[in-house]
Amino acid sequence: MSAAEDRGLQAVSRVRAVRERDSRLGLQQAIVEQRQHEQAVADLEQSVREHGSRVVTDAAQFVALRASLAALTDAASHRRGEADQAAVVRSSADAHWHSHKTRLSAVDNLLESRVDERRAVDAHDEARELDEVAGRLWLRRTAGGRS
Repeated sequence: MSAAEDRGLQAVSRVRAVRERDSRLGLQQAIVEQRQHEQAVADLEQSVREHGSRVVTDAAQFVALRASLAALTDAASHRRGEADQAAVVRSSADAHWHSHKTRLSAVDNLLESRVDERRAVDAHDEARELDEVAGRLWLRRTAGGRS
């Protein structure tokens, strides 16, 4: 196989490289978003703990504290759901990236094996040619010595 015959496979490799890069960027974005959601959950849960430890002496303050705790707890629960969804998106992005990376590796390995195959054929051809030259030189020497 010649390098010219690999043009199609090199085009496939370029396309697969673009897909792998895009899916890697998507994975990085999904990781960032998941971390942001988890940080928001942690912040809300910290606020719930801080509000829950307050001591109130008045009934109106108690009712207001309970209402704010309920709102914070609901917000934390909602954010936890968003964080869980972000984890699913991250997992999916990771699977896509691994798939694209594997496909790119397969094409690259095929290209490398074709290069190795061409090198082996070239080395074999060169060895055969050198053997023929050595044989002709030997014949000249042996034929020249007999005369």
